[in-house]
Amino acid sequence: MPSRLSDAFRAHPVHLHHKHLDFTSLQELPDSYAWTQRDDYPAAGDSFVAESVPVIDLNDPNAIQLIGHACKTWGAFQVINHGIPTSLLDNTECTSRNLFSLPTQQKLKAARSPDGVAGYGLARISSFFSKLMWSEGFTVVGSPHDHFRQLWPQDFSRHCGVIEEYEKEMKKLAGRLMWLMLGSLGITKEDMKWAGPKGDFKDACSALQLNYYPACPDPDRAMGLAAHTDSTLLTILKQNSTSGLQVLKEGTGWVTVPPVPDALVIHVGDLLHILSNGSYPSVLHRAVVNRTKHRLSIAYLYGPPSSVQISPLPKLVGPSHPPLYRPITWSEYLGTKAKHFNKALSSVRVCNPKNGLVDVNDHHNSVRVG
Repeated sequence: MPSRLSDAFRAHPVHLHHKHLDFTSLQELPDSYAWTQRDDYPAAGDSFVAESVPVIDLNDPNAIQLIGHACKTWGAFQVINHGIPTSLLDNTECTSRNLFSLPTQQKLKAARSPDGVAGYGLARISSFFSKLMWSEGFTVVGSPHDHFRQLWPQDFSRHCGVIEEYEKEMKKLAGRLMWLMLGSLGITKEDMKWAGPKGDFKDACSALQLNYYPACPDPDRAMGLAAHTDSTLLTILKQNSTSGLQVLKEGTGWVTVPPVPDALVIHVGDLLHILSNGSYPSVLHRAVVNRTKHRLSIAYLYGPPSSVQISPLPKLVGPSHPPLYRPITWSEYLGTKAKHFNKALSSVRVCNPKNGLVDVNDHHNSVRVG
């Protein structure tokens, strides 16, 4: 994420004055982590919801249609046969596990500054809630070299190599997924000038978010990561074998996205929601925690070049489909999100859709906690 995007956060520093806990030493849930009401939506019981987000084989000749349907109905899907080597997925998970198992004082050597993006710390969205989340995070922007050198003075180059290879492979996959998602809307390379002359989104920006959710003594009253949408075009999520990711399906409630071996979860982000003129909803999702197992996830956050203005694509706009959102750069949108959180998308909307659809966050403007 280039410095221009980082400027978005400098205007909205996050100051969280509390001691970083050693989660492994706690036998009971501290009050500061106890969410008396996790949100306004019912949990989807296993007996009630048999379905979850579709698992799509990228080698399927109908992949483009399947992805379009998944984007419209879920805002999320899983992919298999995506071309990322299993060994790279395993190595990246191993580096993440190694990082989070370091002593707290060691991790704090790479702490994120209040107005920074990269480094170790709590989720930036923590400042919008009165209770803390049962998780730790580490954000990588560009090369992790400087931070990793502080974490592993003797062994940083091996871990850097793994993360840099992962970022390179994810960028290629993200470009491929973008064309499948845009193609399902009838969008071609002629419609996407900022994809570059080769259509490979060479100047796209990205960040990598490592998340750790330790085993929790009272998981029903804790929250791993509160409900939110991503400020991206799309997010590619690798989760380990422990369940915890849930997505909101309108009219159904929270639905668990089960880990599938070697599969990757794809989220529609707010910027693709804008590009699609609301056809593809950005998915509201959260992470819950487990009593006996820890959970790791690795999110590749993918967005446009920092100077490109994102607005509804002209091909998707007409007399009966006016543009629903004003043009906005990713940098400007990140600042809006840092200020308004889940109201950010509706704050850049210029008119209401005639079909009655509204942003999912309009029903979820705030999560009540006690």
